[in-house]
Amino acid sequence: MNLGKITSLKALLAKPFAKQIQKKVNKWANNPIKTQQKAFEKLISSATSTVFGQDHDFISINSHEDFIKRVPIRDYEALKPYVDRVVQGEENILWKGKPIYFAKTSGTTSGSKYIPITKESMPSHTEAARNAILMYVAETGKTKFVNGKMIFLQGSPILEEENGVKLGRLSGIVAHYVPKYLQKNRMPSWETNCIEDWETKVETIVDETINEDMTIISGIPSWVQMYFERLQQRTNKKIGDIFKNFDLFIFGGVNYEPYRAKFENLIGRKVDSIELYPASEGFFAFQDKQNEKGMLLQLNSGIFYEFVKADEFFEDNPKRITLKNVELGVNYVMIISTNAGLWAYNIGDTVEFTSLKPYRVIVSGRIKHYISAFGEHVIAKEVEQALQEAASGNKGVLVSEFTVAPQINPKEGLPYHEWFIEFENKVDNLDVLAKNIDESLQNQNSYYKDLIQGKVLQPLKITAVKNDGFKSYMKSVGKLGGQNKIPRLSNDRKIADILYESNLVN
Repeated sequence: MNLGKITSLKALLAKPFAKQIQKKVNKWANNPIKTQQKAFEKLISSATSTVFGQDHDFISINSHEDFIKRVPIRDYEALKPYVDRVVQGEENILWKGKPIYFAKTSGTTSGSKYIPITKESMPSHTEAARNAILMYVAETGKTKFVNGKMIFLQGSPILEEENGVKLGRLSGIVAHYVPKYLQKNRMPSWETNCIEDWETKVETIVDETINEDMTIISGIPSWVQMYFERLQQRTNKKIGDIFKNFDLFIFGGVNYEPYRAKFENLIGRKVDSIELYPASEGFFAFQDKQNEKGMLLQLNSGIFYEFVKADEFFEDNPKRITLKNVELGVNYVMIISTNAGLWAYNIGDTVEFTSLKPYRVIVSGRIKHYISAFGEHVIAKEVEQALQEAASGNKGVLVSEFTVAPQINPKEGLPYHEWFIEFENKVDNLDVLAKNIDESLQNQNSYYKDLIQGKVLQPLKITAVKNDGFKSYMKSVGKLGGQNKIPRLSNDRKIADILYESNLVN
């Protein structure tokens, strides 16, 4: 059989498989509360005899109320004494046996985080990504892309070992699970994926892919942006002209909206996209419909979800609710318990429901990333939306990257929010843009509006960041590439100070 026939056969087989998966997904999505209850019961009964289960009296947990009484919300720092024992090689601590991997992530005050991945939790990391593509096939009927090359921009697949457990970046771990039938089409090469220096890696990926028939491109938007820019520099062409059959962009990790205009400009035409919500702690959601806002929450993946209203989260005893009590449009901190042994665990993300039938979410930001230097409690979703609205109203404004910090002690006048924006192109009238962003922010956040009207704050100011300024910043703090992202906003001026000190602003 010739190769052409094999590939067209692959496209042909994709459709019935996609329909089968769609049926499976719809089954649990249409029975959400029951699915979650089953997941909860299975988690508790599986971990009853673990050290954590004994410490928290799992044997007498029969309801969510019992669980709340016995298991407090913890972040990584609070769970770390248990994780440390797991890392040291002890068994049956947070989950039965030993994990098969640790996803090592940068972060926290105590250095790297070691997130356990167990033989029970691993399949959901790979199946959810596969199901997202198959749901797209089932919905659109498009299969042509399976015949071309696909690229997944990710971390190095080289794994270390600690006390008999392999560890590495999540994307590097997942690379070991790519099915055989995709291996032939997959790029870049294994050797290239193993390059640690991000800039060298991107250049090598450009070398390998520039003359290939790329049909799927996948990765965190900021990584993909860098890859596209390098391709454009080399060829002077739009990405859609370099890769004529590129018709599916898969992304995750950040809100895509601030990048959308930039990407459409780089590609030069519209391309279908699928949004994913993967994390080291679990694969939480994926986009299941092209024309619906939000991603389908994964309720059948060994994860039990709880939610706390973000504006109540820092109270002494915030109310923890389950899926059946969530409301549309409320900003929630998402709390998870998983078959990797994380219990009432705060991953730090905030989500908002866009649909309750089925349950779909968007990632609205990080609970740690907000500005409330003056009591305004502005969150990532608000600044992203404000910039998006203002940029779309000011035609020709293309934003590469941005972050926001409070300016508490200005040289003159009232305090304000300082917006550090790196533009794609020259923007003549920053004052108009600042005014439009400020208006949008006031419309979204009544506390901020009150502070402006009460003359506690003056309207925001924009400071333009030099070309590649954010890239230089990330490089200077050792966070270029990998799973690192610029925080959209912070309650201090750490990033702002470095941008000024390093002469990265205009």
